[in-house]
Amino acid sequence: MNKKKKLTNASGRPYHENEDSMTAGRRGPVLLQDHYLHEKLAHFNRERIPERVVHAKGTGAFGTFKVTNDITRYTRAKLFSKVGNECRVFVRFSTVGGEKGSADTERDPRGFAVKFYTEDGNWDLVGNNTPVFFIKDPKKFPDFIHTQKRDPKTNLKSPTMIWDYWGLNPESLHQVMILFSDRGTPDGYRYMNGYGSHTFSMVNSKNERVWVKFHFKTMQGNRTLTGPQADEIRGKDPDYSQRDLVKAIEAGDYPKWALKIQVMTDEQARNFRWNPFDLTKVWPHGEYPLIDAGIMELNEIPENYFADVEQSAFAPSHTVDGIGLSPDKMLQGRIFAYPDAHRYRLGANYEQIPVNRPINPVHNYQRDGMMRVDGNQGDNPNYFPNSFDDIEADKAYREPPLKLDGDVADSFDRNENDDDHYSQPAALVNEVMTKQERENTVANIIASMKGICGPKKGEIIKRQLEHFEKMDPVFAKAVANGL
Repeated sequence: MNKKKKLTNASGRPYHENEDSMTAGRRGPVLLQDHYLHEKLAHFNRERIPERVVHAKGTGAFGTFKVTNDITRYTRAKLFSKVGNECRVFVRFSTVGGEKGSADTERDPRGFAVKFYTEDGNWDLVGNNTPVFFIKDPKKFPDFIHTQKRDPKTNLKSPTMIWDYWGLNPESLHQVMILFSDRGTPDGYRYMNGYGSHTFSMVNSKNERVWVKFHFKTMQGNRTLTGPQADEIRGKDPDYSQRDLVKAIEAGDYPKWALKIQVMTDEQARNFRWNPFDLTKVWPHGEYPLIDAGIMELNEIPENYFADVEQSAFAPSHTVDGIGLSPDKMLQGRIFAYPDAHRYRLGANYEQIPVNRPINPVHNYQRDGMMRVDGNQGDNPNYFPNSFDDIEADKAYREPPLKLDGDVADSFDRNENDDDHYSQPAALVNEVMTKQERENTVANIIASMKGICGPKKGEIIKRQLEHFEKMDPVFAKAVANGL
């Protein structure tokens, strides 16, 4: 017979009473010396860490990634060194704009973040379920997110703020068209694609660099919800997508995604007709076809949601040798913003939390800080160089230099194609969407824009209709008639 476990406090001392407070007599008052009560209440007051500013509502699962195709001509990353290589992964799916208690079927992009636990460190591929984004410069990000949150006066979501900002930033049109199509309400996380969205780089064993985009294609097939379907589910089951993922994995119906890459040489990038690092545009698949790389399967729900999902921390700066960054402006902003957000939310030692901890040994000269739980690297020196340890900076991991050109620039150094915000949304509407999908997109936009109010209502609507007109006059007329 198993011996029962003793109830203890946080320091390990067993104690006998977990329901009745220590009082002066049967009727009280409570005594200050009941430190078990203090510990219980004090911990309860601190159970909620700050929620993420964006991507607050999410779910996650562990799984495996297996290399299925040889891409060593592009990358020297050890993970991709041999077909058949495998590693463990953790994936967090999320909505973007809503708070932690928001509904899973809100019209919103979906976060799609993958942590690969490789022998060369953790590689985080942190993207969305869309290949583009609303803006191309990180200076705009706080302003954009403010419009997706709550009005500072009413504390309500505001279509007026949203459409005012989009109308003043026509670069957002491509993502807006995706968002208001049925793709903006995927039928759960299993049935949507994921994208690294940004342009990244790969370096091979010859120290040659290419530019890449990452695509996770769902092997369950794409399934979306119409606006009315999403609204109905939102009221009945706000945790719809999380419930679907958990139930599927627990039933052994493990979802899978095929990882594919697009590749562009440096010469092609220099001669491309628009900035290839622009996050609001895609690379045409006809020119840069998808190349198979591997298969990801999710097969394990975390034992504790808070420990692994809530405390998971992803950052685009977490790359491995053979996979690197690019001049993508939004990516450059995120490599600062994401780790900074984690240090604020989880502490300076957030990468020691088990879900974030790499599987290979960590050797650096960072010490101390709150929640240091790895022994603080013992009696090893905390400075470099030193005469005592044998840690070296291995030059074999050096990337080739990146040639930069041009003067310091902010708003001027662009070609005319960089400001073409209409051709790709027009192609999406007329070449990708079916007739029914176009009609659904028009209906979704009308429903949202009808919420615009206030003295600037006419101006905001007129400005947005002008953008639709530049994209496609027939589409613009349909929206105008509906309004």
